[in-house]
Amino acid sequence: MKFLRLGRTELKVSKNGFGALPIQRVGMEDACRILRKAYEGGINYFDTARAYSDSEEKLGMALSDVREKIIISTKTMSTTAEGFREQLHTSLRLLKTDYIDIYQFHNPSFCPKPGDGSGLYEAMLEARSQGLIRFIGFTNHRLALAEEAVRSGLYDTLQFPFSYLAGEKEEALVKLCEEHDVGFICMKALAGGLITRSDAAYAFLDQYPVAPIWGIQRESELDEFLSYNENSPVMNEELSAFIDKERAELSGEFCRGCGYCLPCPAGIEIFTCARMSLLLRRSPAAGHLSERGQAMMKKIESCLNCGQCSTRCPYGLDTPALLRKNYEDYKTFLK
Repeated sequence: MKFLRLGRTELKVSKNGFGALPIQRVGMEDACRILRKAYEGGINYFDTARAYSDSEEKLGMALSDVREKIIISTKTMSTTAEGFREQLHTSLRLLKTDYIDIYQFHNPSFCPKPGDGSGLYEAMLEARSQGLIRFIGFTNHRLALAEEAVRSGLYDTLQFPFSYLAGEKEEALVKLCEEHDVGFICMKALAGGLITRSDAAYAFLDQYPVAPIWGIQRESELDEFLSYNENSPVMNEELSAFIDKERAELSGEFCRGCGYCLPCPAGIEIFTCARMSLLLRRSPAAGHLSERGQAMMKKIESCLNCGQCSTRCPYGLDTPALLRKNYEDYKTFLK
């Protein structure tokens, strides 16, 4: 297992970090088995969030007896100091721990700072002085806010999407973190499921000082990443050519599946529907073309063109137009 120094935190995290968002979709028994197997396989870093329904509870059930041997990061979406404290204590209780290694602001619309009137950063400092958290982190999908957080000197870690589909601006952000000694936690390393070869994803990220957290909900997925402990994929001509082909295919505007466009007043599952053309071509199509899949896509006809999804999109996409385009393409598969 490779380990990475996570910036000025000096934490040594496993290069294969465990992203615990998907385990909210798994039953308690299976989730605990997968989490335990991850730990026994050498993974020491687990990332979750208060917003991930029962993910924190599952982590606490599975790993509380080895708490001192693992690194846990979680997140709060609270916009008030009172809510911050409430969510922090809930996370501590569910995780069955008396401290959190990295506590992160979860995709806020601004960069919390001392004296900004929100009281959020002051609440972070208070929690740290009480020993409830060790380090302060910031997660986001907006490049400008991520850069602001890194340059502020207020944050020990940044969590941001990064994969081989990233561009020069994202690579510059990784470099900026390195210059400021801010640990870069890499989310969306598989681009929300659009990247289907984990060996290519791993080899690409291994070239950078980033700590990937792989979203895992199946034991087979975990086994795949654990196999890289002994046989780590390395960039070679074949993988490089494959990545170049992928970048060409996925160039332009596409939905990353972050879900920040939701909720949709028309009930459209935007983060899936807006990626359907790619999903049909990059994964087994049968499930997408099922009766349920057709009903899900038909909801696009009810789009109100209210624009709420576009204003929330961190990537500035014209989401209604993207939905219509995907729906028209989808219908060609039904003929």
